[in-house]
Amino acid sequence: MSKRVLVVEDSQVIQRLIEVCLRPAGFDVEMCSDGPSGLDAVTGNPPDLMILDVGLPGMDGWEVLSRLRADERTKDVTVLVLTAHAQEETREKADRDGADAFLTKPFRPNDLRSIAIELAGPAQVPEAIARSSAGF
Repeated sequence: MSKRVLVVEDSQVIQRLIEVCLRPAGFDVEMCSDGPSGLDAVTGNPPDLMILDVGLPGMDGWEVLSRLRADERTKDVTVLVLTAHAQEETREKADRDGADAFLTKPFRPNDLRSIAIELAGPAQVPEAIARSSAGF
């Protein structure tokens, strides 16, 4: 069974980049474009990993993270905060608020993939991809 990643990010460009990074590694990637829909999606069916932007419409990522950690059903969801705010105080806030990891934009695709694998565990790579990467 593949690992499920929920991406809560309002930029379609960043959504697509994340998808391109993670799908070939075998992750099932789902997208939400605002805080409320991201919170609804994680509450209904917790993912193996949530990638959460901070600057979201409707409800910012900090509020989403706070609500996740306060809810018994979602308090243990693994969260990677992904933001363009590279200041040390932003990293410290993510840590204080219960994020499991922090990554700034722009990011290197290999860094994102490595962090996703570290946090969610290795995904089941589709057989066709495994064969092509093995040189078959």
